[in-house]
Amino acid sequence: MLFDKFNLKETVLENRIVMAPMTRTRSKNGIMTTMNAEYYKQRASVGLIITEGTSISETSMGYLHVPGLYNAAQTESWKQVTEAVHSVGGKIFTQLWHVGRVSHISNQPNHFQPVAPSAILAKESTAWGIEDGVEGRVQVSEPRALVTSEISEIIEDYIKSAKNAIDAGFDGIEIHAANGYLIDQFLNPDTNLRMDQYGESVQNRARFVLEVIDAISEAIGADKIGIRFSPYGTQHDMSLFDGIDELYEYIAKEISKRKIAYIHLHDQGTLYNDHFDFIKKFRNWYKGNIIFAGFLTKEKAEDLIKENLVDLVAFGRPLISNPDLVHRLKNNLPLTPPDRDTFYGFSAEGYVDYKSFDELSKQQQSELYNQPA
Repeated sequence: MLFDKFNLKETVLENRIVMAPMTRTRSKNGIMTTMNAEYYKQRASVGLIITEGTSISETSMGYLHVPGLYNAAQTESWKQVTEAVHSVGGKIFTQLWHVGRVSHISNQPNHFQPVAPSAILAKESTAWGIEDGVEGRVQVSEPRALVTSEISEIIEDYIKSAKNAIDAGFDGIEIHAANGYLIDQFLNPDTNLRMDQYGESVQNRARFVLEVIDAISEAIGADKIGIRFSPYGTQHDMSLFDGIDELYEYIAKEISKRKIAYIHLHDQGTLYNDHFDFIKKFRNWYKGNIIFAGFLTKEKAEDLIKENLVDLVAFGRPLISNPDLVHRLKNNLPLTPPDRDTFYGFSAEGYVDYKSFDELSKQQQSELYNQPA
């Protein structure tokens, strides 16, 4: 079942394995290169690739050296990536990203404050920026609250980037609404203290994300849209608030009406282990395709699909170091562990130099079989 074809609206996938979005910081000025194209091409045997988070505007950025889709040069540069993936039969969506308060003034035009639903600092959260002339991890800056009229401007940024994605050859886009970034900040009552139509009630806090979906749907079609959430996630100083289930029940039912391609649930380590009942409830609330990501093994992935709790399963770090992950899972071959020290940076090392299992020497293959569990 894991290796069966799957019809994701108008996009036919070769299997049910998805490459999860992962920031790799190898895109100077938001421009993609031939090395980026090779990276994604190497991993195109998965049913669907979801790219790393891609900035929708200059003010949406929280990290240096991440790709963008808000100008012509960036859009043109992505074409080599989509063409490379399509040349080997792969499918690829890009993830549209606005970090909100999870940014540093060095990543903002003219060192302006980052924006957020409310002026609440993400304590002990870091971004990748420049401080005292040195590039590295920096404490995020104090944000300012968005003026109500500015929200429609951000929605326009989403529309423009979604159109650029289609122009660049993507099969669709994923809206990043997870992990403590802008949309997630609107959803959480502890980071959204607004008193206008975007705050207080569940319906109002969900208004922004639904408006983004509706606007992009009108621009490129609902069947080309996915969205990622992280219920019960606490990344970037996000709280576990009363009414999480109520919020996501409302969101799930509203998005069901919109008939998008999928909802992508990201487990930060609690859903599968501590809130498995939430996964079951969400399956009943949402009448559409579900992708599940986070700490999956082949066995967990197969169980989720067999129990009809999800439709597709996403792997992250295993795909960094195993470009042939589908082949390895299908044939029960051992996985190459990733090198955390090369997750970020500009070099090819730890990016396009990982070998498929068949390219490894007999000695290397033997070492993988004998590695500690």
